[in-house]
Order: sequence, then C-alpha cells, then structure tokens
Amino acid sequence: MEILGIGSAIFTEGRLVPNTELGHLEIKGKDAESRAAARVREDKKLSWKKWGKRVNKYLNVLETLFAPDLFILGGGVSKKYAKFAPYLKTHAQVVPAQLRNEAGIIGAALYARDLASSINHAS
Repeated sequence: MEILGIGSAIFTEGRLVPNTELGHLEIKGKDAESRAAARVREDKKLSWKKWGKRVNKYLNVLETLFAPDLFILGGGVSKKYAKFAPYLKTHAQVVPAQLRNEAGIIGAALYARDLASSINHAS
C-alpha cells in the first residue's frame, strides 16, 4: 500500500478549524494527494515544473472553495520552495513555512498545549 499525503490546516480569525482532510479533494478524478503530494514527485520523477503545476492546480481548487489570504507550505518540500514557486499562480500569497518540516509538529504541540490549558481552566 502506497502512503501519500497532503496535510492541511485552516485558520480563521486566529482559530484552527479542526479535522480538515483537504488532500482528499478530487482533482482530475483522483485524490489531490495522489497527484500533488511530494512523494508523487519523487516516485514519478516529475520535474519541479510539472509537479509545481500540479500543486498550483490544487491551490487553485482551495482558492475557489475558501478564498484564503495566505497559503503556507510546510513539510520537507518547503526546503525546496524556490524550485517550484515560479509555477504557483494564485491570488493568495504563497510562502514556505518558516519552521519547514517541523511546522506541523510544532503547531500540533502548541494546539495541544492550548487545548489542555483551556480544559484545566474550565475545571
């Protein structure tokens, strides 16, 4: 079984919208993550240009649905942002995560800390 993934998080008014699975949005009859995950680029030996255009298509679908102000791209591929950034054509600003591959891990830990704190204060 092949493991692919596109993680997602949506923040609105500074709050995390829980349980997003936006890698499962359909693009050209397939899950977005089966077309635009970083692993797909590696496995199919796609050029940065070809893969960047796939990522762009995914971001365009997200723009249509959510009209975001900003996309922050994390994960290991954020270290290679300059290689595919020229192929991203969105209305929203697109930036690599400052914490690169650790961004999701640190964000989840901070969210858990804040959640635990709010539970403790409610008790």
